[in-house]
This record gives sequence, structure tokens and C-alpha cells, in this order.
Amino acid sequence: MKMIDRIMGPMEWALLLGLSILWGGSFFFVGVAVAELGPLTIVALRVGLAAVALNVLILLRGQRMPLDPGLWAAFFAMGLLNNMLPFSLIAWGQGVIASGLASILNATTPFFTLVVAHLLTRDEPLSAGRLLGVAIGFAGVVYMLGSEVHAGTESHAWAALAVLAGALSYAFAGVFGRRFRTLGCPPLIAACGQVTASALVLMPLALGVERFWQSPWPGLATWTAVVSLALFSTALAYLIYFRLLERAGATNLLLVTLLIPASAILLGMWVLDERLEWRQLAGLGLIGLGLLAIDGRPWRWCRSVAWTRGKARREGARH
Repeated sequence: MKMIDRIMGPMEWALLLGLSILWGGSFFFVGVAVAELGPLTIVALRVGLAAVALNVLILLRGQRMPLDPGLWAAFFAMGLLNNMLPFSLIAWGQGVIASGLASILNATTPFFTLVVAHLLTRDEPLSAGRLLGVAIGFAGVVYMLGSEVHAGTESHAWAALAVLAGALSYAFAGVFGRRFRTLGCPPLIAACGQVTASALVLMPLALGVERFWQSPWPGLATWTAVVSLALFSTALAYLIYFRLLERAGATNLLLVTLLIPASAILLGMWVLDERLEWRQLAGLGLIGLGLLAIDGRPWRWCRSVAWTRGKARREGARH
């Protein structure tokens, strides 16, 4: 699957910024809800409410969900990799670490995706530039984790590893999700199918394991965070994601990974009074540098500048 590289206009940049705020906000909403609800309950409510919203949207558009058993098997597999595992792991990790740090670690998803795609597919090999970007990004992660262990905060290190495991699950989902195109499944149907399948599994699991009704009833702030997480950071974010993918291509869409930590960190600092240490910010810098190396734009910009200056010198020499 060849990545599309298109020039983005004002509308595409607006969609990209909006998507980064919605997905960055998901870390903030989980950070609020995890104070009063268990991670499974948060995730079950997230996918359950998002499934209701997307199913209603499909009905309003005059469409119907397919009944093919093979397609629903793919929905359940995609739901496991793209919703159940990563949402649960990240929510559990955020019970220990700050939402800003969780968003930084989640920014490693493109690195994992490139490695998984290289190992499991034939048409997405790792180029030298992308391999360098992966190495730089993982160096930032190792630095952050090593600092946590050295500081004696092993619980934080395990929570960080859980978030990284969620990012790895997203990577497998990205590779697995390629098959929906060959199955002739429209993006909206695929998004609705995976969250619906996830809700069918997680709702009874959360009810049986965490039994949130036996704990003190959550406050208005928690319920507002959960509803916002489902409707805005999941259902609406999926709609923007697929529209942006169609308009701007997968390569441009990778830029959202650079913007998500910014919105998550700012929300965490302003509302949750979170603070990131300098080593975590240094790790973010390395991850950002790695993502830029993967994207390739800095190298293309440098080559363009060098070519333009060389051309100007050659023309000056002629005169």
C-alpha cells in the first residue's frame, strides 16, 4: 500500500489540528475519569457510546451494517487490536502516570507501525531514513523509561510499558486494517463495526470484573469526561480521521502524532495540574525528531534549499 503525499490546504490543516485536539483530549478525559472509574469501565463506556453514535449516523445516512460473518470476524479482530487492548492498557497506565506522559509514549505508534509493516508485509519495507527515525524515537523512549527506573519509580515504569504496549497494539491494528479495503468495506462501516464489536465484548466484561455500581457514584465531571471521550475523542475523531485520510493521504496524517502530545500536555497542565520533568520533555524531543525523520519533509526541505542556493550561485557565476 503506497502512501499518498499530497499538499495540504487550509481545510486539511484545520482538520489535522482538530483531530490532534480531539485525540489529545482523550488522554485528558481518561485522566479525569480514572479517578473514579476503573479502566475497563471507562473503555466499555467509551466504545459503547461511540458505537451508538456511529450506528445512528449510519441509519440517518440510509445505510445498513453488513451481516457477513467473515466481515464481523474482522471487526472483532480489529476491535481487539485497535480499541479493546490499547484503550484498556492506556487507561490503566494513566491511573499511575500523567496524561501528558501517556500521550508522549503513545506518539511511538508510527515507529511500531513501520517495524510491524516491515516484518509482516511485502510492500512497506523500512528505508534508511525511516530506520534512522525509528532508532531516534526509540532512543527517546528508552531514555525516559531508564530515568523512571533509575529514580526508583518502578510502578511508573510498568505503567509506561503498558502505554507502549497499547501503541504496539495500534501498530498491529494499522497493518490488519488494510484488509478492509480488499473486503470492500467503507471506512465509516469499518469504524462502526470495530467499536460495536468492542462494546459487545467489553460491556459484559466491565460489568462482571469492576462492578462500578458497587462503588460511590461518580460525579458530574467524570460523566462529562466519559461522554466527551466517547462522542468527541472517538466517534467524531473517527469521522475526521477518515475524511482527512481521503483528502490528505496517510503520510500527511502522520503529522497528527506530533501534535497530540502538545494538546494533551497543555490540557493536563491547565486543568489537572500535571507537570512534566525535563527528561520527559527531552524524550518528547527525540520522539518528535524521529517522526520528522520518518516523514522525510526536513530532508526534502534541506535538499530543496541546497538546490536553490546552488542554482543561484551557478547563475551568478555565469553573469
